[in-house]
Amino acid sequence: MNDGGTARASAFERGGARKAAEGLDHLSGFGNEHSSEALPGALPEGRNSPQRAPLGLYAEQLSGTAFTEPRADNRRSWLYRIRPSAAHPAFTRTGNGAIRSAPFTQTVPDPNRLRWNPLPAPAEGTDFLAGLWTLGGNGDTTQRTGMAVHLYHATASMERVFSDADGELLIVPEQGGLLLRTEFGLLHVEPGHIALVPRGVRFRVELLDASARGYACENYGAPFRLPDLGPIGANGLANARDFRAPVAAYEDVEGPVEVVNKFCGNLWSATYDHSPLDVVAWHGNHVPYAYDLRRFNVMGTISYDHPDPSIFTVLTSPSDTPGLAGVDFVVFAPRWLVGEDTFRPPYFHRNVMSEYMGLIEGAYDAKAEGFVPGGGSLHNMMSAHGPDRETFERASAAELRPQKIDDGLAFMFETRWPVSLTPQAARAEHLQQGYDDVWQGLERHFRPLH
Repeated sequence: MNDGGTARASAFERGGARKAAEGLDHLSGFGNEHSSEALPGALPEGRNSPQRAPLGLYAEQLSGTAFTEPRADNRRSWLYRIRPSAAHPAFTRTGNGAIRSAPFTQTVPDPNRLRWNPLPAPAEGTDFLAGLWTLGGNGDTTQRTGMAVHLYHATASMERVFSDADGELLIVPEQGGLLLRTEFGLLHVEPGHIALVPRGVRFRVELLDASARGYACENYGAPFRLPDLGPIGANGLANARDFRAPVAAYEDVEGPVEVVNKFCGNLWSATYDHSPLDVVAWHGNHVPYAYDLRRFNVMGTISYDHPDPSIFTVLTSPSDTPGLAGVDFVVFAPRWLVGEDTFRPPYFHRNVMSEYMGLIEGAYDAKAEGFVPGGGSLHNMMSAHGPDRETFERASAAELRPQKIDDGLAFMFETRWPVSLTPQAARAEHLQQGYDDVWQGLERHFRPLH
């Protein structure tokens, strides 16, 4: 990578990745029209595609949306690279590993409440791509609708390069820091952060620690955006300026590089004679981002009742029905609870949306035990759920003083359609048995007045 000077080969050792991650510059603002150049004069002025691009580079547009989508929705970037993306050999099918894609038709959608322990450790030498394991999802990759829930557990940095033509990837680290080397530059994320890699953007994941574990949402539908704030007003929830985009950094590497492309649910591989991470300058709004979840500006009640979880939405992928998301990404960040005469944990609930919840650290305030960092629960549409018995009894009797919730960080992928499991998730050894038991013992307290 080159971040402003001499080209050099990428270091795959953790020490090299950690050093590269320290003190990275970045651009600020979600959805902005960003521009960046690793070498002065690499960006053309006054036009996107001059007859001869500066420094002998090739001009290339990357379109994340159709050309004629409304300006507010349009996503595209111009890249100025050492070789055009078209300069590659044919792709051939390669093994999918544990990655599965929509349509998910191998199992019947399950109305039961389900919960998993963390993904077991893989073999040494497993990189991020090989460590991806699909739990389930909905929609259809060929129709660009729906989403997939993946987990990952890796023990080695990637030496190959990956891109996803099926959707954008929202990566949620739970253990171990990551350095993402993308066409646009470098992004550094640690547990408690997220990384968003747009559809079609090539990248490589390098580990900053001995291993890395976490979650990923593959969004087949409309690109994630910040939700409208409505009566909240002009400020609150995730602030656009807190999202970090990379500055231009290129890799000028000759020699064989494996490039893997996910296309319509399958992995395809080609061996390039150069690194495709060779973008020297770029401008546009179809770019990767990183975000620190602890910067989420939580809104909540200061009088009574528990707010709906929609108030915790970080990013949303809208559908053709206003307010109905293909997928929402929701975070339960540190916050104060001050509601009077209020059952403060999440209430008992049946929801037309389907909810996959994961835990990054600590404990979740509606689950006293069994829900651990790296694990996850799935409550498909209209599946009744809520606080377990122990949480209900404790919260019902608690003295309602102001309380700071700062010992946990949980999130949710919420989607408009049921999440159908993959066979590997339905039969997984780390699928908890007896999850329904957490609601057993909720006693009858009904006392008629007469």
